[in-house]
Amino acid sequence: QVQLVESGGGLVQAGGSLRLSCAVSGRTLSSYHMGWFRQAPGKEREFVAVIRWGGGNIYYADSVKGRFTISRDNAQNTVYLQMNSLKPEETAVYYCAADRSARPGSVSYAYDYWGQGTQVTVSS
Repeated sequence: QVQLVESGGGLVQAGGSLRLSCAVSGRTLSSYHMGWFRQAPGKEREFVAVIRWGGGNIYYADSVKGRFTISRDNAQNTVYLQMNSLKPEETAVYYCAADRSARPGSVSYAYDYWGQGTQVTVSS
């Protein structure tokens, strides 16, 4: 059982940066994977990035590669998403998710736990 709470969303201008945080509580294992997804109105939930809780297995969607960085701090039970050079089309609700499997996943149905989401709005 894992609980996830996102924070750090807000309004940012195009080209700006934002760091999202996901507070993790409950039962976790190093083999779990922590992912970030986003969902814009009228669109499917989209994979953004994933990291193994115990380290490694870092993968990014092609659309964010080179601009976003996923990381985690196990001591603080937090996973982060650093977002740079943000674009207006990346306006969405961003969700933190946890996957109990030992393999990284990029599809939303593979994840077992979800946070409530945090709104990110990128203005032009």
